Amino acid sequence: MTLYNHLKGEESPYLKQHVDNPVDWYPWGEDAFKKAKEKDIPIFLSIGYSTCHWCHVMEEESFTDKKIAEILNKNFVAVKVDREERPDIDKLYMEVCKTMTGGGGWPLTIFMTPNKKPFHATTYIPKNDKYGRKGLFTILPEIISLWENKRDRIEHASNNILSQIKSQENSNKVDLKESLLTDTVSILERIYDDTYGGFGNTPKFPMSHYLLFLLRYWNSHSYSKSINMVQKTLEAMRTGGIYDQIGFGFHRYSTDRKWQTPHFEKMLYDQALLIYTYIEAYQVTNNKIYKDTAKEVIKYLKREMLSNTGCFYSAEDADSNGVEGKYYLWERDVLKNLLNPKEFNLIKKIFNIEKSDDINLTLKDIDYYDKIPEIKEKLFKFREKKDSPRKDNKILTDWNGLTIAALAKAGFVLDSDEYIKMAEKAAKYIYEKMKTKDNRLAHSFCNKKITEVNNLDDYSYYLWGLIELYQATFNKIYLTWAVNITDEMIKYFWDDEGGFYFTSKENSELFLRQKEGSDSAIPSSNSIAAYNLLRLSHITDDLSYKKKAEKTINAFSDKISRSPVNYIFLLLTYYRIENPFIEIKIIGNKNDDLSKKLINKIRNRHLSDIVLKYEEKDEETKISICQNFVCKQPTTNLDDILKYFD
Repeated sequence: MTLYNHLKGEESPYLKQHVDNPVDWYPWGEDAFKKAKEKDIPIFLSIGYSTCHWCHVMEEESFTDKKIAEILNKNFVAVKVDREERPDIDKLYMEVCKTMTGGGGWPLTIFMTPNKKPFHATTYIPKNDKYGRKGLFTILPEIISLWENKRDRIEHASNNILSQIKSQENSNKVDLKESLLTDTVSILERIYDDTYGGFGNTPKFPMSHYLLFLLRYWNSHSYSKSINMVQKTLEAMRTGGIYDQIGFGFHRYSTDRKWQTPHFEKMLYDQALLIYTYIEAYQVTNNKIYKDTAKEVIKYLKREMLSNTGCFYSAEDADSNGVEGKYYLWERDVLKNLLNPKEFNLIKKIFNIEKSDDINLTLKDIDYYDKIPEIKEKLFKFREKKDSPRKDNKILTDWNGLTIAALAKAGFVLDSDEYIKMAEKAAKYIYEKMKTKDNRLAHSFCNKKITEVNNLDDYSYYLWGLIELYQATFNKIYLTWAVNITDEMIKYFWDDEGGFYFTSKENSELFLRQKEGSDSAIPSSNSIAAYNLLRLSHITDDLSYKKKAEKTINAFSDKISRSPVNYIFLLLTYYRIENPFIEIKIIGNKNDDLSKKLINKIRNRHLSDIVLKYEEKDEETKISICQNFVCKQPTTNLDDILKYFD
């Protein structure tokens, strides 16, 4: 008979994976902390997510082990957290881990006092000593001895780490200069891989915000190296193993320089940001491969990740049947038996097929790729019969916000009603249904259960989606929603010193309210919030939003100046403050010939320096343009407007 721990009743797919462990897991909550205080024992906090490979490894080798469970249950209160369900907890303790060890990752393991103060942090811990790491059978007795005999050392370590983290939150204000953009491009050039594209060595992440920065730098400075870096990277990823050549969608990162061998998870946020990036690259270059890639990723999202709510699930696992990548890898003999000799010889030419087994398909000859639909369909149907990776069916407000932005952008540029309607349905569900009891944005929804917490990511990324929807449709409801979400974000998250806290003002669960501006695998919520505020200020003519964007930049100015590549999206907002958006306003009917001609011209241009505005009037349609605080006379002559962009 299965013995359930305290995770029974939780809806998170990650927590459910641990519900029958012999470890007496508690979800994050007062019951766990009360027990730790009463028994005077430390907390063993384990943070991960359902599609995390090394989280699976740690569970299978340690958390199902009865001896490990016996030690944990007797000497600790074990708390399990889904980082996607509670990013506020994850962000804070990940910062603890980075400060204490210089690195981080998942699974994240924290030892802390009953009052949530950390004193030891690490990531994956094997059961026994290996990989040059101490195992749980070594670490747990050491922590127990430390707790029982040297509590003062624990207290000292805890206070020291909290002091360091709090000091990192402080930042001086300095004057930024536009030359910082050129300096940032130089930094990106230094870390750029000239041979294979991308940035850094291994592992290699897509880093969409780097690419968006370089596209905008090209738009404003016409620097050829910036667009070359973007093109080579996008093409290398599209032809490489990080891209699912058969079922579409991007894996999380590449374990090698060549983009051939990925970590096979598929995350919703990667799909969203890469759709957005490929679409912008298509606007710049008119290269069909970028358009087709975006369309394929959207096809994947619609087929595999779309829920009946209209929102999108959060991720697909790297593993199937306990083996990472098994679903995506091919054996040479399987391919040979599945295809006729002519087909097999053709895909040997098109795909990078080696003699060994465990082949991850990468493109050698992209010119032939579109000419083999029957072969691709045959491979896809065969693969569909295999046991597919697990899906995390949580709906996350923040990642759906990114997806709404991407779909709206793609719908506008490609003139696709289908993509616009997908974005609209998701946006409507979030605005009307993803709400807490006090009618605030909820972070997570899974199996009919709403997570009664929210965070800055939810507001910031969802707001990006609403603004993109308004730009794509001129539907005033999305502008109204955007203003409402913005005002709520300011009310609950704004710091009068500048910038936004990650948690709302009444969240007292954690020992520190973080205010984070640095980007990670995705742009920071403060950077997107500042960008949104600036665009919204131009669209609504509300200068208070612009002032808050400026104040956000000032709050992080010292950090931006010292490490601009880590604050690259805030740097983009700074540039747009110094070089204001050009405002194009349609006055009259958005559906008449003049409006449609204008929009069609804009679709085909990479105009990241404009915002679109619409004022519905029952009169002859005119277009006005405002630039550098000067507005021109409204005109019915489209050429009067287009001359600003040619």
